Amino acid sequence: MRSGEELDGFEGEASSTSMISGASSPYQPTTEPVNQRRGLAGLRCDPDYLRGALGCLKVAQVILALIAFICIETIMECSPCEGLYFFEFVSCSAFVVTGVLLILFSLNLHMRIPQINWNLTDLVNTGLSTFFFFIASIVLAALNHKTGAEIAAVIFGFLATAVYAVNTFLAVQKWRVSIHQQSANDYIRARTESRDVDGRPEIQRLDT
Repeated sequence: MRSGEELDGFEGEASSTSMISGASSPYQPTTEPVNQRRGLAGLRCDPDYLRGALGCLKVAQVILALIAFICIETIMECSPCEGLYFFEFVSCSAFVVTGVLLILFSLNLHMRIPQINWNLTDLVNTGLSTFFFFIASIVLAALNHKTGAEIAAVIFGFLATAVYAVNTFLAVQKWRVSIHQQSANDYIRARTESRDVDGRPEIQRLDT
């Protein structure tokens, strides 16, 4: 059995040793706050995007697609109905997809998902919407019964086609610019890496 003085001395040495090891340990507890993602908190609308050409076109596309969809929904009788159903599907799909992209771009939510090529995504959406709106408007114009709702739907369908076509042209230009920038960045990165290797002879000796 150890005496009380020996136990007290042992405890004192242990505490001092733990303090020294704790001071020299690289894993020190920290009181600095850890930045955590707050999900959708702190979202802000991007007025520059909405005032720009692409933002204005996106807003116009959503409005025209919605009006065209409302016009086609007011038709109660049709024969044949295939053209009406096709136009209804195209206008509804364009409204939903373009509306989602408008929200993502105007709130900069697309910046949180860099894995997706958003320039290419916008290009594909506008290109497909241009094509299908044009076909649906032609089919509805050929099969309509000259009612006011059908004529209005055809008019807004062609207007939406024109707006989507302009957006497609701008999206192609933006996509090309992004491709050139990516190629330039890759070239600069490769040149930087080659210079780093040339400036470090020990790496060259290891390679040889």
